[in-house]
Amino acid sequence: MQRTLIGPLATVILMVMTGCGNHDDSGSQPGQGQLPNVKIAQALSQQVTEWDEYTGRIEAVNSVDVRARVSGYLEKVNFKAGDKISKGDLLFQIDSEPFTAQLNFAKAELERAKSKHELAKNDLARAERLFRAKAISEEEHDARSKGLRETLAAVQSAQANVYTARLNMDFTQVRSPIDGRIGRELITAGNLVSGGGADATLLTFIVSTDPVYVYVDADERSVLKYRRQAQEGDRGSLGDERTPVELAVADELSFPHQGHLDYISPREDAATGTLTLRGVFANPDELLSPGFFARMRVRGSAPYPAILLPDRAIGTDQAQRFVWVVNQQNQVEYRKVALGAHIGQSRVIKEGLKPEEWAVIEGIQKLKPGIKVNPERISLSAHDDELKP
Repeated sequence: MQRTLIGPLATVILMVMTGCGNHDDSGSQPGQGQLPNVKIAQALSQQVTEWDEYTGRIEAVNSVDVRARVSGYLEKVNFKAGDKISKGDLLFQIDSEPFTAQLNFAKAELERAKSKHELAKNDLARAERLFRAKAISEEEHDARSKGLRETLAAVQSAQANVYTARLNMDFTQVRSPIDGRIGRELITAGNLVSGGGADATLLTFIVSTDPVYVYVDADERSVLKYRRQAQEGDRGSLGDERTPVELAVADELSFPHQGHLDYISPREDAATGTLTLRGVFANPDELLSPGFFARMRVRGSAPYPAILLPDRAIGTDQAQRFVWVVNQQNQVEYRKVALGAHIGQSRVIKEGLKPEEWAVIEGIQKLKPGIKVNPERISLSAHDDELKP
């Protein structure tokens, strides 16, 4: 009896287990909705220009520390801090009375020297007549001749003293040597200032504002590239002989300021292996101030046609770069690529991808060669950080 019951019971258990196994197998088959979702796009084809970016500082074309050239009491300050000034504008007035007295004394000494010179000239003329008449000796004639030359030297010395006194008189008026914008006064009226020499009192400073310079350091390979472009006349559509440069300051993401290189150092710094480049930029609105941090980029090539993909579409396999390409069967293909320059947030694809092929832009982390995907086609805009479905 027991042997009879065990057979049917085992049969039922086996059927239940078999049914459960069949249910699991049917549920494990992937459906269309379970394929990896990716966004694909064709590479952007456009003319591009390569730019090399550097960091540096803005500097004034002209910068002057205004110092006193004569000593005296400061009488007046004739500007407001930060004023825009022109060359020749009166900035400071130093007490001129002592220098007026010195000038008057020098003028009087000049007149005395001139009088002595006239007298010596008359004496020599009489001496020559007497010498021809043999009324005086040769020694007397020579003495009067030398006396004339001595008085002439005295006149010239007195004239130099007058010139010096007049210069000192002029130096009591401290004028701007350049056009630009002036800093604050570093000493106020009523103070004694020292003039001349290394200890001359610093009164203020002036910097020119338009144009401005930007200095950066570039490696020798880059400098050689710029020089070869200049030699080959590789200027694209710009049609000039100057290498274009662009500038951005701290609050700017793009490079809105246009300029050109006007100087490359003739000697490399052996310690750093770099040469100094200087860009010059117009600054009519005075947005750019000397001392500002700046990013300057130098044009590194003429415009050329290229295909571009965003950086996020490019994978790295050890030293190899690759992209995922989706074929007509929606299967993923592993494609090695050779990269070119960075253009914004995109890279130039030099080899390995055709413009008409569809590359995976988003979702590359999920992919393996040969698997099927559920692609969403999008288009890349001219701005590589924008995607248009």
